Amino acid sequence: MISKQDLVGTWQLESWSVGYSDREEYTSPFGEDPKGLLLYTEDDWMSASIGRSDRQTLPDDISFRKIPEEKLARAYLSYFHYAGRYRVVEGDVIHYVTQSLNPNFVGSEQLRHAELDGHTLVLSGRDTADGVVRLHSLVWHRLSAAEGGSG
Repeated sequence: MISKQDLVGTWQLESWSVGYSDREEYTSPFGEDPKGLLLYTEDDWMSASIGRSDRQTLPDDISFRKIPEEKLARAYLSYFHYAGRYRVVEGDVIHYVTQSLNPNFVGSEQLRHAELDGHTLVLSGRDTADGVVRLHSLVWHRLSAAEGGSG
């Protein structure tokens, strides 16, 4: 069973797949090569960010607040982030969301089943959208200080 000490550190996303209760299909919400970081601190804080590897950049010759809403919406749809407190309970981790790109996540509790195999962490969870249960599976790889780098 996973413990808090097993989680503390920095994790890099390898994959995110979603299965559906109404069909035998899997999707990858941020493509086949998503980029993401998951941080768990010793003092019970977490932060998760995920983006498409092919995200389009925004114009850099105008103020961010003057970028057309259509371009901002595309940027919003290609990135996901939330942060807050966390705790480990009987092999699961609960994220208590205090900050999120999606305002509907703020104040929510995100329950994730956690499985650890060496330096690979699999977090799984479920939600319901349009009456369909979605089963999420995110595979993370522990980063060492040497792998963190800048880039």
